[in-house]
Amino acid sequence: MQWQATQKWLCWIAGGLVAGGFAPSLAATTHSDHPTALPGHADAADYIRPEVTCPDNLESLTAILLRDLPSYANRVSQRARNRERSLDVFGYVLLAGRPEFEPLSLGPGEYTPTAPEDDPDQVFFTTLERQYVTGEVVQFQHYHWLFLTQAESGWRFVLMLSQIGSPSDEPPSPPTDTSNGVIGRAIQTWLRDCRAGDIQPL
Repeated sequence: MQWQATQKWLCWIAGGLVAGGFAPSLAATTHSDHPTALPGHADAADYIRPEVTCPDNLESLTAILLRDLPSYANRVSQRARNRERSLDVFGYVLLAGRPEFEPLSLGPGEYTPTAPEDDPDQVFFTTLERQYVTGEVVQFQHYHWLFLTQAESGWRFVLMLSQIGSPSDEPPSPPTDTSNGVIGRAIQTWLRDCRAGDIQPL
């Protein structure tokens, strides 16, 4: 597959990351805000998460996904480390970058939809990650090409390809299928929670 078409996107997004936020904390509510609440006792409504509908719009969906992605990915990574305590390489996702939605062709053989209307939606985004390799700290950017499709039950994960950022004087690494990697599994888990309405509103 020819990857020259991705260079414009890579150059644009490698210029800087937009900080992927964490879910905003809920402001504490005092009893003065609720005259019927007893002093020293929080209103029960303060602890109820508002009902959230998973967005139909891809850009709205992606904004919430990238906000939550670092925490989801780090939980996936932590569980993997707990299972494989002998691993000497572990890391954290620090930030998720601003997405791009301009579609590119995968080329023949990578993914063939059953019908033209089944073409998946595409999202490009970047993560800033930090790894600890035998005591050394390595920080790098990871570029992701995500494919999603919208079914009656909600958004579904199709495929994700990723490549690690390279120094400017070196050619970029070839993309690999990372659907079952930490980021891919985190996105699939988040989509499941989104379909169930179990996410924080933006």
